[in-house]
Amino acid sequence: MILRHDKIGGVGKVVEIDESKFGRRKYYRGHRVEGQWVFGGVERITGKCFLVPVECRDKETLLTLVKDWILPGTLIISDCWKSYDCLKDEGYEHLTVNHSIQFKNPDTGAHTNNVEGMWRHAKASLSQYSRKKNICTPDIWPKTCF
Repeated sequence: MILRHDKIGGVGKVVEIDESKFGRRKYYRGHRVEGQWVFGGVERITGKCFLVPVECRDKETLLTLVKDWILPGTLIISDCWKSYDCLKDEGYEHLTVNHSIQFKNPDTGAHTNNVEGMWRHAKASLSQYSRKKNICTPDIWPKTCF
């Protein structure tokens, strides 16, 4: 099945990207979460966004998705995940925020509050029992929130 979509961003626009795991702790213990990784982004001002289930979060997978969903020339803001280091080489502007130190970069003002809010709303729309791998398929869960 081929899904068509509009890309978000563009010159002069800001898109925040991140990945999140949809799932729950097994037996309600510990930090280990079983579930589905999802990559997503949200365009500031318009709120246009995308959510894509992924099997792995490696550089090739995430870069392919960035190119599929975000227009060149966009200012992308992300956390410091190593897979995003190549974005400047691919025609994007790129700012980062190191969440282990702060939630807003004091030098650039970069933050990912919008994409974090998107995760909160997306997860709240699913019951805790629906956060399994099979719920994050294109037939059950839409890839975009345009």
